[in-house]
Amino acid sequence: MRAGAALLVLVLVLVGGCSSGDPEPDAPASSAPRSSPSSTPVEPTDPAPERPLAGRVVVLDPGHQLGNRNFPDEVNRLVPSGGTRKPCNTTGTATDAGYPEATLTWAVSRRVARGLEALGARVVLTRDRNSERAWGPCVDARGRAGNSGADLKLSIHADGSYDVDAHGFHVITPPDRAPWTDDIAASSRRFALVVRRALREAGFAYATYVGGDGLDVRSDLGTLNLSDVPTVMVELGNMRSPVDARVMTSASGRARYAEALVAAVRGYLG
Repeated sequence: MRAGAALLVLVLVLVGGCSSGDPEPDAPASSAPRSSPSSTPVEPTDPAPERPLAGRVVVLDPGHQLGNRNFPDEVNRLVPSGGTRKPCNTTGTATDAGYPEATLTWAVSRRVARGLEALGARVVLTRDRNSERAWGPCVDARGRAGNSGADLKLSIHADGSYDVDAHGFHVITPPDRAPWTDDIAASSRRFALVVRRALREAGFAYATYVGGDGLDVRSDLGTLNLSDVPTVMVELGNMRSPVDARVMTSASGRARYAEALVAAVRGYLG
């Protein structure tokens, strides 16, 4: 689809990067006269931090909201999703021990945001908290987020398959479907390939229960259908898998996911 919409800005946190150089070594001892103040060498300044994404705008969409289950009327309301109408949102899934998808996606998205901001990007998140007292936003608002000025949108989720031995990640991209996603299908697929490569290089396995090559194409997701910028949805893994759950519930595992996604965005935009 080509219709523009206002940029949904729910939270914007800017973090400046900096780097430090090694101190200048002491000058060797000398019997030469002491320099006058006017001829004292100026200490070298630290090199400017690398900001390859300066001027870029990235929308991050942390899937679901922790409190969705507490607002059934709101999240079950039907909204446009690109040719059809679907519920505003869902509760998301969780590990067998109860660690929620909403909490995982929020934690990973915050890490990704910090990494991208350090590279100079302006980051917009589609929700500003992870709270039992909040719900949404709806999939149509998520889908339109970034349509007025963003370069890219990444929707971060996790799956909840009960298939035997279902584990691994996959990246969902929209099809070439007029009048909704024909304008972003090719660019979104290119982004999906970059995300897939980054996660694979970080040591994550392709999903065993979707496709087999870590990619999926879906036309039923409002988050993808209503976007006018390159967009993918990544399912980081299966939360019902003990293997994936151990990674998702550890700080080091979430850091690995985030580092891979930062590398993917940088690779695509940089």
